[in-house]
Amino acid sequence: MKVVKFGGSSVADASQLRKVTEIIKSDEERKAIVVSAPGKRHSDDTKTTDLLIALGESVQVSGQNEDLYNQVVERFASIIRELEVSESVLEKIKQNIDQACDLLKTDSKRGMDAIKSCGEDGTARILSAYLNKRELESYYVNPKEAGILVSDEPGGALVLDESFERLYTLRERQGVLVIPGFFGYTLQDELVTFSRGGSDITGSIVAAGMKASLYENFTDVDSVYCVNPMIVDQPKELKALTYREMRELSYAGFSVFHDEALIPAFKEKIPVCIKNTNNPGGEGTMIVSDLPEREGYVAGIASDSGFINLYVSKYLMNREIGFGRRLLQILEEEGISFEHAPSGIDDMSVIIREHQLPLEKEEIVKERIINELNVDTITIERDMAMIMIVGEGMNEAVGIASKAATAFRDANINIDMINQGSSEVSMMFGINSADLEEAVRSLYRAFF
Repeated sequence: MKVVKFGGSSVADASQLRKVTEIIKSDEERKAIVVSAPGKRHSDDTKTTDLLIALGESVQVSGQNEDLYNQVVERFASIIRELEVSESVLEKIKQNIDQACDLLKTDSKRGMDAIKSCGEDGTARILSAYLNKRELESYYVNPKEAGILVSDEPGGALVLDESFERLYTLRERQGVLVIPGFFGYTLQDELVTFSRGGSDITGSIVAAGMKASLYENFTDVDSVYCVNPMIVDQPKELKALTYREMRELSYAGFSVFHDEALIPAFKEKIPVCIKNTNNPGGEGTMIVSDLPEREGYVAGIASDSGFINLYVSKYLMNREIGFGRRLLQILEEEGISFEHAPSGIDDMSVIIREHQLPLEKEEIVKERIINELNVDTITIERDMAMIMIVGEGMNEAVGIASKAATAFRDANINIDMINQGSSEVSMMFGINSADLEEAVRSLYRAFF
């Protein structure tokens, strides 16, 4: 039994949903289908979720924007017309959007989660209706009915353990089950969404709960590449990766997978296959528990910009018990999460994503650190980029850091920070954002 997830590009319009239908019909083991909201139909298009967020913000700020409302409804209406699905499906989608807009007027957080969920919910209702029209027994299954229980954290829910036992009972259901991704329900029956890109999380949760033999994730690429193809032309395709490698790569900027998405599948040791909706016969990329055979030790190079280096130094910091804890506690009290914290004898850096520390909060944080920790130096450096070299076998290889450093030197790029994760699956380099693409290309030449 397979659980299949289709991303936004796979359900962007009626023609894509026809492809999805053929994929489902071609394999009777594809039992549970998780869908995203309709994505971009072309490069200049807007994702449905972005339209819904803009609509929600208009309700909060100045009253419902009718143009945005009509754009959202028309996205679904055009698909329904082309697939010749019952108009009653559109009425239910509109009803959900209207209810979310009403909720926004009294509860901004829950209302925004409700309106964001309308994209995935609409896709699921349309696909289920179309599968039945194509004579494939199918049922729309709301996440509440499926048993997806989550923590009460609007916009950032985490799945609760009791969900998995409830999801297992779906195996007893007849027909193909179509489940909207991205959201679940609290124990108090409140709708809450996962973080953005959360349909991948739903797919993995459903695969783990139903104990699938395979979790297929359909997107718009034939496989995972070892580096961003927007930076390097025709990079090497990866036929297999481990869960740990894929999670590290996803965290560091690989856009194929949400970085939290693999955890439920990983815990149940369910293999994952990334495939292309537009080329379903392709091999795709397998994500598995054990290290696959491959040439070399490095599986991929990921990169992302938008980081800050918060640097502090204090003489004899290493003798001051609790210094690191107190520094991180200041960040916690200011609502700031950190990514990495490499340190030396007298100094410590904390790497933070830029959106976590807006300029208006920067002075508050600096003053607290100076006054409460009595540091000698504090600097905040913006415009940092992180490049991560990932590979399960790197801990057994000699010379990885040397090879990488040579690649930076050859590109005449200064390294601001080096950090190796304790898992020894990755090695991270901090550089200036302006040098990101040239650094990635030089590393690609060195390792691939």
